[in-house]
Amino acid sequence: MSGICDTCGLPADICVCEEIARESQEITIHTVERRYGKLVTVVDGFDSSDIDMDTLCSKLKAACACGGTRRDGKIELQGDHKGKVKAVLVELGFKADVR
Repeated sequence: MSGICDTCGLPADICVCEEIARESQEITIHTVERRYGKLVTVVDGFDSSDIDMDTLCSKLKAACACGGTRRDGKIELQGDHKGKVKAVLVELGFKADVR
């Protein structure tokens, strides 16, 4: 049955497995200076097996109105967007730490 969670056995409507997985991850947000002094916001610490990284990357890029990519289990966004990224991640149920 596709409506039942394989992990907890609850119906998909009330399953909390994904929320528990989100809360247990330690997400860090920091900026890195790249070529020509450009800043890149790096979001790191995801367990990519539990989360759809492509969808999360798209949501963050849309919220920050910037370009970005997913590389080596990290999300890189063009520009300094630490505040916006933290707000979006907290809204989605993650615990995020800005450094």
